[in-house]
Amino acid sequence: MVFPEFAPAQAYTLEPPRAPRPIVVLGAGGIVRDAHLPAYRKAGFTVAAICDVNEDRARALATEYDIPAVFGSIPEAVTAAPADAVFDIALVPDQFISALEALPDGAAVLIQKPLGNSLAEATALLELCHRKKLVAAVNTQLRFAPQVAAARALIAAGTIGELFDLEIRISVNTPWEMFPFVFGMERLEFTMHSVHYMDLVRSFLGNPTGVSAVTVGHPLKELASTRSVIIFRYRDRPIRVVISTNHDHDYGGRFEESFIKWEGTKGAVRAQLGLLLDYPTGGPDALDYVLRDAPDAGWRPIPFEGSWFPDAFIGSMSALQRFVEDSVPVLPTSVDDVFDTMAVVEAAYESNDREGVAPAYLPSSTPLTSQKET
Repeated sequence: MVFPEFAPAQAYTLEPPRAPRPIVVLGAGGIVRDAHLPAYRKAGFTVAAICDVNEDRARALATEYDIPAVFGSIPEAVTAAPADAVFDIALVPDQFISALEALPDGAAVLIQKPLGNSLAEATALLELCHRKKLVAAVNTQLRFAPQVAAARALIAAGTIGELFDLEIRISVNTPWEMFPFVFGMERLEFTMHSVHYMDLVRSFLGNPTGVSAVTVGHPLKELASTRSVIIFRYRDRPIRVVISTNHDHDYGGRFEESFIKWEGTKGAVRAQLGLLLDYPTGGPDALDYVLRDAPDAGWRPIPFEGSWFPDAFIGSMSALQRFVEDSVPVLPTSVDDVFDTMAVVEAAYESNDREGVAPAYLPSSTPLTSQKET
């Protein structure tokens, strides 16, 4: 049996498209300012237009990034778009349906993650994309982070052998106030953050056969949930997969953690996600590996260039454009694939709601200590 991590999709090689298409960005929020536009500028992609209901905000970004056209409504932007445009939907999930409906049938589109707030919304979005014959991908860009791409290549080459452990641990102080739209959301941590990690695990190991999870809020914060533990089960593999997130570690940076670690029969590789350390300033990125047959060498660095923000956004857009131009045969982040990520997210919420299995304790009337007979 060949496990999925030994045969990654060609699109994960991070090569650029042969003939980049113009991009029309729908949305001008913080993620566009901090990641999308810096990524496209770095890659040399042409952004033909930007659109936002807050036209002044869109115009400010257009001035900064030399974008020639600004629109205040999606229909206007779509009407004026080049015939071969790729649409980059950088909106909140509640706005996806109307944005997708406005696109021409058959258009290429990159949709911001998550693919809806629930599996029901993901289903509606998938059906819409199929009905309109859209070439649609989801911007689950952690798959394309430079250190993840380098780790993927190392694992695919068999360097660390067969995987038996995959751990993702995040213990940081996340400034949720930077994202005011999350306050009041009924679903938060799984859907808006850990979806990255659930999607990443799937991109390496395929779909799990089961999911166990718990997510909780913080007593001092008005947020639905900020800390989670998620366990993936693969019935036919002796592998432990655990995702642990704590966004409330606000005790200084000394013991903050943000890493992905893959352990195999021949060695291990660890990627540090510096972006989440002291966010949004970020800390250092790193990628190191160790081999079982070279213990004296210890952990050794693996060179890579770039970081999650903005470089992963280059890879996400490039994968879609390479698929559209037929330079890669598979679009690994298609809406059909990422629908399964949303199925995993939904299963995690269902597991959380079930609250686990109650242990078979002794009856409460049973004494805690035995007494000698007199």
